[in-house]
Amino acid sequence: MQKNPETGLPQALLDELATRRGRRHVYVDIAPKATALVVVDMQNFFVAQEGYSYVPDAAGVVPAINRLAQVVRTSGGQVVWVRTTLAAEGRQAWELYFRNFTPAGQGEQRRVALTPGHRLHEFWPELDIQSQDLIVDKDRFSAFIEGASDLEHELRARELDTLLVTGTLTNVCCESTARDAMMRDFKTVMISDANAARSLEDHLAGLRTFVQVFGDVRSTEEIIALLEAT
Repeated sequence: MQKNPETGLPQALLDELATRRGRRHVYVDIAPKATALVVVDMQNFFVAQEGYSYVPDAAGVVPAINRLAQVVRTSGGQVVWVRTTLAAEGRQAWELYFRNFTPAGQGEQRRVALTPGHRLHEFWPELDIQSQDLIVDKDRFSAFIEGASDLEHELRARELDTLLVTGTLTNVCCESTARDAMMRDFKTVMISDANAARSLEDHLAGLRTFVQVFGDVRSTEEIIALLEAT
């Protein structure tokens, strides 16, 4: 099976989408000042080896994320760092998830690790986070479902309508956030080499679902070229 060199997705799938839509990409250009780089869950909980949900490939996408952040800032866009933040009780404790979808006896430990003040809740130290960037907390996989975060409010207040989604996990929080962004009428692109999952199969599955009906999948180099060309 031939794969597209930029995204790793099957070339036959991309060719079929191009035929269906009449063009290869949904969005052929990007308005830099209306663009936000959204970096999802690049916290020690997921990136550090001792994290409860360690993603081995997550640290490897940090250089691409930092490059994109620099170019987005330079071109007049906004960088947003989204992190999972939980609490001891109430909605933010997310009892249903931690009671039923985590290993027996570990739910409370994992929830505590994602509360402010815990080392695993902190962003991975190699990320290039600047003072002009936004930090947004969310308490569900998707930052766009009702009550999960104030991300949508922050984006609309700045007249940002185009999102470049990066981070981890590709097929969970990144894909969930990207899909819901499109359904909230944001132009949304997932960056193939700036997202990470626990396996290449999971990574490509998330991108494959997204590219078919929710938005574009492009590489870091493609996005930088678009931003710098405008």
